[in-house]
Amino acid sequence: MAKASDTLWDLAIAEVEKREKADSDGKHAEVWERSVLFMGNKNGGKTTIILRCLKREEIPKPTLALEYTFGRRARRPDTPKDVAHFWELGGGTSLMELIRIPITSNSIRTFGVVLVLDLSKPNELWTTMEKLLQVTRNHVNKILAKLEKTNPEAATEIKQRMRNNLQRDHPDYELVDPFPIPLVIIGSKYDIFHFTSKSEALLLKAHALINHLAFGYDKSKSVSVDHSKPLFIPAGMDSLSHIGPPPASDSDIAKLCANTPLELWKKVFEKTFPPKSSSDLQDTRDPAQDLQYAEHEVDVMRAQKKQELEQYKRNASKSWKEMDFDSD
Repeated sequence: MAKASDTLWDLAIAEVEKREKADSDGKHAEVWERSVLFMGNKNGGKTTIILRCLKREEIPKPTLALEYTFGRRARRPDTPKDVAHFWELGGGTSLMELIRIPITSNSIRTFGVVLVLDLSKPNELWTTMEKLLQVTRNHVNKILAKLEKTNPEAATEIKQRMRNNLQRDHPDYELVDPFPIPLVIIGSKYDIFHFTSKSEALLLKAHALINHLAFGYDKSKSVSVDHSKPLFIPAGMDSLSHIGPPPASDSDIAKLCANTPLELWKKVFEKTFPPKSSSDLQDTRDPAQDLQYAEHEVDVMRAQKKQELEQYKRNASKSWKEMDFDSD
């Protein structure tokens, strides 16, 4: 029992001793922490997916830049709740460099990525996917390179864990370069293309995958590779031979210059859906003008400062014009 004379340091020592005693009694369970980064097309449904996973009844708002929230779940009724950190990157591909904030050498061992691609925008889909995954891969590889010098066992463990998703007897074992950290790709807005009541079942599958990343729940064992139905493919459960060649004539494929099956698919895809330019994918809106972030006091002060800046510019312009400069 704490006494009035106890200092903050005394209380801290007592708390540590209490936890150590609980450990020795076998009553304390380790609390796990994992992190998940959601990224993808602008307005692609990332926020909606996060809210559904966290069972929050909120109206989703556009993500400004990089937003954070968290969820807590207990593996069993008598254990402490594990913590999952949810990060969401807004702006499509315009703010890619912000991934350096959540993905660090401290978090990488328990980090996962969810890439949400808007199926209703096929002209943006491949470019968005390629840019975001490449930037993320490069950043993670830099972290792993540093980790190999400071903690080589951890770096090897991370790389081997991803390789283990593909059995050595898999036909594509030598062709595949696994993404360096767990990755889930979700095609959002599938309901636009079908009008049945199966969308809830699709959401449940997506949530099961995200819960696996965030809280360590068991993976879903279901597989669906029928292209006429919603695809659901766990890592290592498909192959290039099963996928087959892209839907184009042999003569068209022969004209395309590609070094890998992925490049071939990309060229056929972009021939059908010409990609938008990078400038079209940039988010050029000024967040300061967005009504959802309006704050009267801040906005009034900002308007005043803007007015003062404009006045300063006018005065400075006059001063420069009135000054005499020596011709030599």
